[in-house]
Amino acid sequence: MTVATLSEVLTKAKENKYAVAGLVVLGWEDARCYAETADELNLPIILQAGPGCRANTPVSILGNMFRHLAEQSSSPVVCHLDHGYTKEECIEGIESGFTSVMFDGSKLPISENIEKTNEIVEIAHQSNVSVEGEIGFVGYSEGASSETTDPNQAKEFADKSKCDAMAISAGNVHLQTSKSLNIDFEVIKKIQTLTDIPLVLHGSSGIDYTMRREIASTTNVCKFNIGTELRKTFGDALRKDMPNNPDVYDRIQLINLTLPKLKEATKKVLENISQFDH
Repeated sequence: MTVATLSEVLTKAKENKYAVAGLVVLGWEDARCYAETADELNLPIILQAGPGCRANTPVSILGNMFRHLAEQSSSPVVCHLDHGYTKEECIEGIESGFTSVMFDGSKLPISENIEKTNEIVEIAHQSNVSVEGEIGFVGYSEGASSETTDPNQAKEFADKSKCDAMAISAGNVHLQTSKSLNIDFEVIKKIQTLTDIPLVLHGSSGIDYTMRREIASTTNVCKFNIGTELRKTFGDALRKDMPNNPDVYDRIQLINLTLPKLKEATKKVLENISQFDH
C-alpha cells in the first residue's frame, strides 16, 4: 500500500531535482493505465480529478477509485482533487479519501486567495491531506489570457497561506495541443530565490520534453500537470482503431484498443521528468 500525500512526493522530488507528473483522469480506464505504468516504472504519480472528471463521476467514487489503485501499487500514488474552486469542494475531497486537494483562488484578490487557501490548509492538515494553491493565472489556449505570477506576491502567498505546493504562471497554458510554449525561467528562478516551496506548472502538455527535463533538473518546479497530451493520444488512437474494428460495439473493448498507445505515451511522460535520482 503506497497511498502518498502531495507533500511527501514533492519534497523528495525537489530535493533530488526531478519532477512528478500530475495526470488528469477522466475515468477508470485511464486512471488504471496511469497507475499501472507508474508501478511498472517504479515511479511516483499523481492521479488528478479535475472539474470535468468530477462533473461526470461523484467525488466519493473517485476518491475510492484512486485509493484502490494506490493500494494496489508498490510506487507512491497521490490521490489529488484538482481545481477546487470552493472550500466546500475541497472539504468534500478530503472527506472522500483524497490525499491532496488544490484550491484554485487564482481569480481572487491576493488577500482573499491567501485567506481562503489558509482556511483549507488548516482543515486539510488535520487529516494529513496536502494542499496546492495557485497565485497568478494560467490561461487557456484560445481562451482567457494568462497573468504571469508576480514573484513578490508568490512569496507572500506561500508564507501566509502555508500551502504545501504552489502553482504558478510562467508561460504555461491550459489545453495547449502543440508543444510550442516558451517558459519564463527568469520568473521561476526569481520566485525560488524568495521561497523554497515546491512549484507546479499547470498546462504542461504544451511544454516540449527537452524543456520539461531542463525545468525539472534546474528549478524548484517538481510537478507538471498533464492532461491534453494524453487525452489527445487516447482520442487519436480511438479514431484510428474504430474503423478497423467495425463489429466491435462494446465500449470497454473499444476503450481497451487504445490502452497500449496510452500506456506508451504515459511511460514517455513519466520517464522524461524522472530521469534523476529518486
